[in-house]
Amino acid sequence: MVAGVRLPTSERDLQQHMGVHPTAVVAETTVIGEDVEIGPYCVIGPEVVLGAGCKLQSHVIIDGDTHLGENNVVYPHAVIGSMPQDKKIDAPPLRSTLRIGDNNQIREFCTIHGGTEFGSGITKVGSHNMLLVGCHVGHDSSVGDHVVFTNGSMAAGHTVIQDHAILGAMVGVHQFARVGCHVMVGAGAMVSKDSPPYALVQGDRARLVGINIIGLKRHKFENAQIARIKKAFRELFWSDGTFEERLARAEPMAVEDECVRRILEFTRESKRGLVMPTEGDSVEGSTTE
Repeated sequence: MVAGVRLPTSERDLQQHMGVHPTAVVAETTVIGEDVEIGPYCVIGPEVVLGAGCKLQSHVIIDGDTHLGENNVVYPHAVIGSMPQDKKIDAPPLRSTLRIGDNNQIREFCTIHGGTEFGSGITKVGSHNMLLVGCHVGHDSSVGDHVVFTNGSMAAGHTVIQDHAILGAMVGVHQFARVGCHVMVGAGAMVSKDSPPYALVQGDRARLVGINIIGLKRHKFENAQIARIKKAFRELFWSDGTFEERLARAEPMAVEDECVRRILEFTRESKRGLVMPTEGDSVEGSTTE
């Protein structure tokens, strides 16, 4: 539970103590941390917890069993914690659980839905993420830290988006698909299978086109480490033999390399299958993000 206080019953005390605009509608049982600002025409539900320093600019709706950590900024017309989009839900009330970390930017018209009894029961969004205009995070999904959802990108229910991933504009991630850490997904891609860590993927349906070289360099991966990742990708996706044979050949590379271990673990855990390269694509990766 985020530390906070219950709302004062007096509207005047509420405005003075909390920085709540007089047009905002805030439930009496909402828990609000220190230095929270709730702007004009926001609507905040009774089970919501807002951590210290959160800023809700205007026309923000937050509902359900939803907790925001500290220093999150939510921009106009974002809707957070509302009823998930799932046909198996007959009618309210449904306890929809959503947990959001710290220092996130949630831009205009974003939607984030809580978990359901048909999935993990909870939707999780980590810290230091940027969800740009018109993005969507579906029910029972998990988003890591330092993730970027570019304008109009959407992750369907039950998806996993790992740390430092970037979804380009208008990307769609299919239900139950996973995007590994440090993956760059090119604009407009439709990702129907799992994207392994450090990959560069693009297209409809998304295919593997290389490794995310620019992203790795931006995060200060050493050249030797990038070379080992590239070698592992070449063995897994650009060599002969069955995929099981290629996995076996790549196994020795994982003994002393954490990144290669992460790639192989992600690959073995895949239930939807992996995005794969097409003829002519190169493991060298793109020169742009």
